[in-house]
Amino acid sequence: MHSRRNLRLKGYDYRQNGAYFVTICTYQRSCLLGAVKNGVMILNAWGRIVQDEWRRTERVRSNVQLDDFVIMPNHLHCILLIVDDAPTSATSALSNARAGGNAPGSLGQIIGHFKSIVTKRVRKSGASTSIPVWQRNYYEHVIRTESDLQRIREYIIANPARWDDDDYFVDNGGLMPSSL
Repeated sequence: MHSRRNLRLKGYDYRQNGAYFVTICTYQRSCLLGAVKNGVMILNAWGRIVQDEWRRTERVRSNVQLDDFVIMPNHLHCILLIVDDAPTSATSALSNARAGGNAPGSLGQIIGHFKSIVTKRVRKSGASTSIPVWQRNYYEHVIRTESDLQRIREYIIANPARWDDDDYFVDNGGLMPSSL
C-alpha cells in the first residue's frame, strides 16, 4: 500500500494568523478549468465556478482574506491569509504567522470546504459524477517575509504567460474541454 508523505510543517498551527501560498491541482492534472491562449487564461464553465467559489471564500469566512490568485487549466495558485476577525494586510499577517490540521478555521479545513463546494457545483452543472474534480491534498507554503510575499505575487501574476514552462503544464493544444 502506498503511503502519502505529509507535507505540512511539523508542530505548526495552521489555525493561527498567517499568509499562505496554496496550489490546488485538478484530478490527474487534467485541464478541466479552461485553457491558456496567447499567454491569457480563458476560463470555461468549471473555471468560472472555481473563480466564483474562491472569491466567495472570504465573504463566508470572517477569518480569511484573499490576496492574489490565478486559475490555470489544471490548478489554482493563491495567497490566503488567516486573520483574526479584524481587517489586516498580507504584510501585517506575516508578522503574526504560527498543527491545526483540518480543525475548524484551519487552512486544511478552509481548502477542504472550498474543494467540496466546487465539486458539488460542478456536479450540479451536469458533469459526470464519475469524474473527480480535485487531486487529493494540496501544496502549501507558509509565507514568512515580505520579499517571499512579493516573489509569490509576481509568480502568480506571470503564471499564464509562462504556461508552457510551468511545472503543471499539460499540452491540450489550447483547446477547451468540449464537455464543459
